[in-house]
Amino acid sequence: MTKITQGDKILLHSTVSSPLQQLSDPLFDEHRIKVYIKRDDLIHPQISGNKWRKLKYNLLYAKQQGYNEVLSFGGAYSNHIHSLAFAGQANGLKTIGIIRGEYDPNNPTIRDAKEAGMHIEFVNRSDYRRRFDQDYLSEIQDKYPNALIVPEGGTNDLALLGLAEMVEEIPKEKAQFIITACGSGGTSAGILKAMQPEQTLISIPVLKKADYLKQEIIDLAKCNVHQLQFLTEFHQGGYGKVTPELVTFIEQFETTHAIQLEPIYNGKMMIAFYQLVRENYFKPHSSVTLIHTGGLQGLNGLKQRGIIN
Repeated sequence: MTKITQGDKILLHSTVSSPLQQLSDPLFDEHRIKVYIKRDDLIHPQISGNKWRKLKYNLLYAKQQGYNEVLSFGGAYSNHIHSLAFAGQANGLKTIGIIRGEYDPNNPTIRDAKEAGMHIEFVNRSDYRRRFDQDYLSEIQDKYPNALIVPEGGTNDLALLGLAEMVEEIPKEKAQFIITACGSGGTSAGILKAMQPEQTLISIPVLKKADYLKQEIIDLAKCNVHQLQFLTEFHQGGYGKVTPELVTFIEQFETTHAIQLEPIYNGKMMIAFYQLVRENYFKPHSSVTLIHTGGLQGLNGLKQRGIIN
């Protein structure tokens, strides 16, 4: 079984930060910009990136309110579900995952989550579409009365508090622009809400037809609308789509910078950034911080399905 050792635990009242690493590239020198990457992928081997940032205050709230279980929703290869299982294990909370689809015994994400103690319940796609419906959530709450229900992806007001801590760790002179991949919009909203007035967020959605997410980000952040640049053209074919171009870019990036990316979120964000640099999006002497949101456990699922080698 995969277990978190005492040295690996992330406890809710502990201070957790991640390094800010400068990236060197002749392209950046040519355009006279300074580029950094916030290595949230290094927070923890199992509970990394924006998923821990989103979960921290949800788990604290669960403990403060007397819940002994936390329940959430996700796809079969969800980074959020994977992180929730291990975060719950580390902090003495039982976890429940409502998973879209059917059980696959070879799925490494579900295997890890179960080994970390998560109770998994699979539902059909019709039921899963009801995950934001209040009647359905009431049914779930009746079934699991001791559980705090956290939305899919961990996106809610409590998540923004954890993401604000991440923004506070970045010196503002190194982040005139902050760039992140966008799935559910929670990470973008948390960054937007916490930024200083002179900073700009570039949010890169990884799914097609993502225009609706811009308003959801604005509604969740409740401020700083003019600081958001929402660029929808870099999805590489849609959520979960992996192109040969993207795989080649990720391999070259790792060779150059010794940093592993994954193709669902961070790879798309990074390839978009390089294209923006080539298109003179950033004025000379700009500073840019890219957010590595973790999610590397997803590589195992991509390999299992034969999407990558």
